[in-house]
Amino acid sequence: MKPLSELAQEEARRIDGVLFDLDDTLLSHGLLTRAAFGALWDLHDAKLRLVAVTGRPSGWGEVIARQWPIDGVVTENGAVHVVREGAGVRLLQSCNERERRTRRIRLAQIIEEVAKVVPEARLADDVGARVSDVTWDIGERVKMPTDRADLIDGAARRFGARTTRSSVHLHASFDEDDKASGAVRFVCERFGVSAGAVLARYAFVGDSGNDSACFSAFRATFGVANVRKYVARIAVPPRFVAAKEMGEGFAEIARTLLAARK
Repeated sequence: MKPLSELAQEEARRIDGVLFDLDDTLLSHGLLTRAAFGALWDLHDAKLRLVAVTGRPSGWGEVIARQWPIDGVVTENGAVHVVREGAGVRLLQSCNERERRTRRIRLAQIIEEVAKVVPEARLADDVGARVSDVTWDIGERVKMPTDRADLIDGAARRFGARTTRSSVHLHASFDEDDKASGAVRFVCERFGVSAGAVLARYAFVGDSGNDSACFSAFRATFGVANVRKYVARIAVPPRFVAAKEMGEGFAEIARTLLAARK
């Protein structure tokens, strides 16, 4: 990982948009700080397309897409897209309602199994706003030891689910998209850009293991300083890393990117 000072002007000028994680990347311990929100507006004013790419639920995405200066939200680790349409928003999913109901039944079976294997496991407090996955709290309100989280992961995988972990949650889903494929699909469908152009001309900013697909896929990748805690679990780390953590780090990345484009 290189310091932000090594970002070349020509690379910064090629970037058409910024894709970014929420928890512990834009948000600091769940809070949207003045510095981070101001950085979003600065990027927006510079005519960069902005898309949040998060494990958080589509219910959150509906609020964020309405209120923030961004082009949309890729939620639930790639499965559900939220776009603004006039005064409202629309949810876009990769499967039909019948298949979605079938998947919810299978997810309910996983919840029952996890309750047997890890009795102390608690569902995340945002699970009611989700449509495609189920999520356990492993680091937000509950600090779960890694070996206990591994048991949840194993139980979900035995049911054929795909699992991912962020700095706060463990997710189980039957959707095929991950953050990278979901983000690429969003930009392709929303802006008519080829997949190759998305990967070459959009930057990604993240902080943890569930951002690893994006760190591997995109050409221009950035990590806030707290990504260093997860580097051992990330196959391909971000190319550039901020000196500051979380929202302050995001603001630092935004300033560096905009300065290099001048």
